[in-house]
Amino acid sequence: MVASEQFRPAPLVAVFDFGYEEVARQVKTRGGISNKIALERSLQLGVSEELAKLERNMNWLATTASVSPFIGLFGTVLGIIRAFQDLGQQGATSLRAVGPGISDALVATAVGLFAAIPAAIFYNHFGHAIREIGARMDDFSLEFLNMAERSFGD
Repeated sequence: MVASEQFRPAPLVAVFDFGYEEVARQVKTRGGISNKIALERSLQLGVSEELAKLERNMNWLATTASVSPFIGLFGTVLGIIRAFQDLGQQGATSLRAVGPGISDALVATAVGLFAAIPAAIFYNHFGHAIREIGARMDDFSLEFLNMAERSFGD
């Protein structure tokens, strides 16, 4: 396991550690791998744990991407309300009367989009990367099972 230490931050190392510990336990007590299902479950636990770590903060991106446009829309509505109130108070239909309210409305819309668009892009980007890493961990688990069976199987 010393070789795996240099790659410690990689999710595959944790999956390897789960499998290695189960193989070592079975080989020590039985002289070989007699319970392939236990090894498979250990590897799957490693994959599940690593995926959970990778997905931990994805909910913040999803929430930001979905809620920010509505916050911007709320600001837009407030800005338009302000524009109409100013229009009613001044009694004049000029750009000077409605300009500040409309300006606030457009700024609120822009801020909402400024937060939502990058959050949606990064959510999709990281979601794809996590799915790809998950598939690689599943493939690694299968390869680990094959290697363990060839090396220590009964």
